[in-house]
Amino acid sequence: MGNISILLGLLGGLALFLYGMQMMSSGLEAAAGNRMKRILERLTSNRFLGVLVGAVITAVIQSSSATTVMVVGFVNSGMMTLRQAVWIIMGANIGTTITGQLIALDVGAMAPLFAFVGVAMVVFLKKPQIHHYGNILAGLGVLFIGMEMMSSSMEPLQEWPAFVDVVSTFSNPLIGILVGTLFTALIQSSSASVGILQALAVSGVIGLDSAVFVLFGQNIGTCITAVLASIGTSRNAKRTTVIHLMFNVFGTILFTAVCILTPLTDFMVSLTPNYPAAQIANMHTLFNVVTTILLLPLGNGLVKLAMFILPDRSESGEEGMHLAYLVPNPTHTKQEHPIGFSAMYITQLRQELNRMLGMARENIATCFQAVLDVDPKKMEGAEATEDYLDYLNKEISQYISQVIVHETNEQDSTAVSAYFKITGNIERIGDHAMNICEYTQMMHDKNIQFSPEAREEIKRMEQVSLEALDLLGQEVTDPTKWLTKVSALEQRMDDMTEEYRRNQLKRMRKGSCSDEACIIFSELLTDFERIGDHALNIAQERASISSDATGV
Repeated sequence: MGNISILLGLLGGLALFLYGMQMMSSGLEAAAGNRMKRILERLTSNRFLGVLVGAVITAVIQSSSATTVMVVGFVNSGMMTLRQAVWIIMGANIGTTITGQLIALDVGAMAPLFAFVGVAMVVFLKKPQIHHYGNILAGLGVLFIGMEMMSSSMEPLQEWPAFVDVVSTFSNPLIGILVGTLFTALIQSSSASVGILQALAVSGVIGLDSAVFVLFGQNIGTCITAVLASIGTSRNAKRTTVIHLMFNVFGTILFTAVCILTPLTDFMVSLTPNYPAAQIANMHTLFNVVTTILLLPLGNGLVKLAMFILPDRSESGEEGMHLAYLVPNPTHTKQEHPIGFSAMYITQLRQELNRMLGMARENIATCFQAVLDVDPKKMEGAEATEDYLDYLNKEISQYISQVIVHETNEQDSTAVSAYFKITGNIERIGDHAMNICEYTQMMHDKNIQFSPEAREEIKRMEQVSLEALDLLGQEVTDPTKWLTKVSALEQRMDDMTEEYRRNQLKRMRKGSCSDEACIIFSELLTDFERIGDHALNIAQERASISSDATGV
């Protein structure tokens, strides 16, 4: 019964620890939203600032895994270069040591107060922004309550001979490293696994001479989360995880050798002889700070080595219909991408929609030319592009329907909803372009010709339609001014439609066009007008999104 009690206490404490970390991350995601992208863009160009940003973000969210997963996503979406990612990863490894230091300082004594104040902010205050900060504070409290629960549950283990025998084998460096790696990979949190190691030390079960090797393995094990997050991502995103892994493997090899060959472990014990938790925390901090200092000048070399390990490959495998920026049918949730997730997928959605808009523009040009040239052969290419647009509309819509469930930031939720409407309007523009193209076959089969005046009007319709699509793809710095331009262009398309209908009636009275040509021209005008309507719909949705967004 005692063994079961220990196990339940350990599992319960670990559950509270991980849940507290998730509460903090979710609160930060909701509070920070898309601002995380701007912070990273401004501060990661300098390696020292990049390390500082990585350390601060990780210290706040208490998880180097979360920071690294965020960086993998940012690199995959093109928001961050591989070289910028190196500095963030190094900083993340330093920032993750703050949890151990807080445990060593017994900040957990204040944990119930943090939890109470945070919950009170959520329950008694109505402002959503305050709720986000309340979740952060409550999460911090729950995290340390869980840590205290784990420590208390493990105290009896020092009297359990079987467990002491197992732990004593950790003095073998390879076994210790392997155990630390596997356990951290299993729970996907180095902060939690280091906390458990500190709890064992505080309980007198394990000394620093054995714990150091487990500690070094925990630094390797924390890479597993980023490795899993990189599955299905770009080559550069995978290289980011390779750099993270190389950093921790290098540090482990270095410090294992130093601990075996020098009295470093005894020296760390002598600094805080009566505080085992502090000994582990200090060694953890030393490991990551020294490794960062040694590798900081070699950041570009790490990038080159990662590119050597994962060289560029032919993109021939990307033939056919595919999403270029989004991972199709995402299963990730806020739990797996706790911070920066919004900035990442919003950027990826925007890039995918820009790509979709380019295809719609291509089809408009192709279809108008097919009518002017009466060339049915151009329909084949247009149909392939139209099928691609339908595919992208379906995949993007499914993606949005899955990620919007987890969105808590109001501004980002508005952006995602707008993108959902935009993808449908782009697809409808493609449909009207295809309608125009399909008139070509009838004209070819029945030898229908437009009058010179009608041909000139069709050329102007093509020109204005392409102008509208080009305007939609422009960078938007002043949404109001930009929307006014699109609205004026859409009104111009309406005016042209009315003018050309009047001209068509005049040609009919003169007998200068056949009945069938007039019917086709009238249908073509309807499609032209609808293209303008959908362009305006897209512009209105884009203008509703924050002015720092660009493209679609």
